[in-house]
Amino acid sequence: MKRAAPAALSLISVLSLAALTACGGADEGSDAKTTDQAKATATASSSASASATKPAADPAKELAKLLVTKVKSDNDYSVHEPASGDAMATSQDQLTLDKKVCAPMAYATNYLPLGDPEASLVRIADNGRTVYTYITLASYSAGKAEAAMKGLSEAASACTSGYTAKSAKASTTYSSVKKEAAPAATGADESIATVSTVPYKGTQTMRTQTFRFGDTIVNYFSIDSGGFINGRSSEATVPADVVKAQNAKLG
Repeated sequence: MKRAAPAALSLISVLSLAALTACGGADEGSDAKTTDQAKATATASSSASASATKPAADPAKELAKLLVTKVKSDNDYSVHEPASGDAMATSQDQLTLDKKVCAPMAYATNYLPLGDPEASLVRIADNGRTVYTYITLASYSAGKAEAAMKGLSEAASACTSGYTAKSAKASTTYSSVKKEAAPAATGADESIATVSTVPYKGTQTMRTQTFRFGDTIVNYFSIDSGGFINGRSSEATVPADVVKAQNAKLG
């Protein structure tokens, strides 16, 4: 839609110039031809104006069309919205950190969008076991998706010794962060994978995989809730079937 106004303006200019040229070279017998050209110009102008004033698409609605709704595999996953009130924070400004540079990592591991998106949506992929994968999909204006990925990469490198994230609801201390090799994704412009640990009833290990497709970023965050609930160490991995299904809708 952002291209509609310039395209319309170009069309009007071309038709206007053609009409002026025709009028300048017309003799007394060309009135009918000139009138037809004037009508054509008026019609084009009216259509172009209507196109230019048409409401822009809703970024959130457009984003929702890109979300996977079910993942069919040997371990079928249902995909649904997270329960209200489950999140440690529902917006970036609700989180505070002891190390500001680690903010993107805190967002990625709390299923918040990275950077400054135009719209974002969150879903959970669940196959009835204790490992949950949060899918955060976000769209950005030109250049901001690249900036968001850069911020995440810098955070993963700078926060290897851990950090603490707090909100009005909870406080989480991450004891370590490191980058892992991100899997290849057809159509993705860049990707980052991380593993983080939390010292709670043992060691809780969680992972993220983040991909940029043009001006869209998808972040996968996997956590094994069984470790927290049952008082044992746990290690979650991001399910390849979920990543493949969702990335296929973006690539």
